[in-house]
Amino acid sequence: MHKYEIIIYWERQDDIYIAEAPELAGCKAHGKNYDEALANIKDAIALWIETANEFGDYIPEAKGAKLRYA
Repeated sequence: MHKYEIIIYWERQDDIYIAEAPELAGCKAHGKNYDEALANIKDAIALWIETANEFGDYIPEAKGAKLRYA
């Protein structure tokens, strides 16, 4: 399990929850509800790291210092 910060917020215009992992550039997901957005961002983080490993890209250390809910 990766310990990256996750930010989840409601996006009124599209009527969905947006989840972001700000330490991983461009790593975002969404879901119809909070739990779905959380599950999807966890998958997105794993895929982001897998892709970075495949291409030899830098993978930032997880700071793990904050937890935010919105």
